[in-house]
Amino acid sequence: MSLESIVAKVESAGRIDRDEALALYSDAPTNLLGHLAEVVRARKHPSAIVTYIIDRNVNYTNVCVARCAFCAFYRPVGSNEGYVLGFDELFKKIDETLAVGGVQILLQGGHNPDLPLEWYEDLFCAIKDRYPDFRLHALSPPELLHLSRLSQRPVPVVIERLVQAGLDSVPGGGAEILVDRVRRLLNCESKATSDEWLSVMRVVHEVGMRSTATMMYGSVETVQERVEHLYRLRELQDDTGGFTAFIAWSYQPSNTELGGPEATSVEYLRTLALSRIVLDNFDNLQASWVTQGGKVGQLSLAFGANDMGSVMIEENVVRAAGAAYCMDEVEIVRNVEDAGFIPKRRNMVYDILGDPLCRDSAVPRRTKLAVARAPGDTSIPAELSGYPARTRTGKAERAVE
Repeated sequence: MSLESIVAKVESAGRIDRDEALALYSDAPTNLLGHLAEVVRARKHPSAIVTYIIDRNVNYTNVCVARCAFCAFYRPVGSNEGYVLGFDELFKKIDETLAVGGVQILLQGGHNPDLPLEWYEDLFCAIKDRYPDFRLHALSPPELLHLSRLSQRPVPVVIERLVQAGLDSVPGGGAEILVDRVRRLLNCESKATSDEWLSVMRVVHEVGMRSTATMMYGSVETVQERVEHLYRLRELQDDTGGFTAFIAWSYQPSNTELGGPEATSVEYLRTLALSRIVLDNFDNLQASWVTQGGKVGQLSLAFGANDMGSVMIEENVVRAAGAAYCMDEVEIVRNVEDAGFIPKRRNMVYDILGDPLCRDSAVPRRTKLAVARAPGDTSIPAELSGYPARTRTGKAERAVE
């Protein structure tokens, strides 16, 4: 197996195996990896269009029992820094998102034992009652598995109930690296093993919903384990075709229990390029400018990415680990055009919605990402008193309410 034969296979639209992918990452110069990724991207997207979505990342709670070693966002049960957003707070965030042309919220949060399945159902129903056309891209596979355990109902039943309440699609969070040795070291195997994450996504796809897939690399995994992650995703996509996009992002070590160094931007571009080559059944790859910054995000368009992801508006998880990059629609459009592409707005399933809104309307500029709550706000939503709590802290708070 020579590097030249692997390159020829990729250029002729052949499918490479695990050993070939590992050899490609280990031996190919960065510019060659970028070239091959561009060949695959251009084959799938012959036009010069690069897409993006206007939505908002909302983290409804930071209280979490999972305690992942790489996470700087979570707070344990009983922490005076823990929060749960109220329905009215979430409605305000949706109003702000709609005001700048947003079409959905990406709703994810901690594994909070005091939020039962009924809370999510009521929240989703309330959102859909007020905003019937607004999309709910919500709850990663570990969150769905958490609700299954909490409610003592099978995952398919939980998903069915949430779909009836208004769930539209599922984000690909919580995948980290789909190898259990890595998940044990990251202390995230208990929230979902590799097989559990994949099985939840299989159910999501089988009920007709679409989802994204992610990979958090650069923590404790080997390159071989990174490759294994990609192939497990490719195999599920062969079966279901339910993934709309793949997003690779680098582990952010600041403020985390795990600590350690951060992967370089070159390593990000090489990982992105390999992902485009291996994931030949994924149509779309997003640039992770939120961890890499705008300019590396722009360079991603030469290493396999065809999408700039989300305007975001708000972000809390990566920010907690030290990264606070912000790009509003104006800046995303500028980066796309300066790279020689045509920017277009899209929705979650990659329908083209039109040209940039900032060209035709006076959308307020945003130079700083919003946060879940103002610092020091420890208010408890009134509606929580209508739901039973499981922890001593939750019961005490609701007794006061």
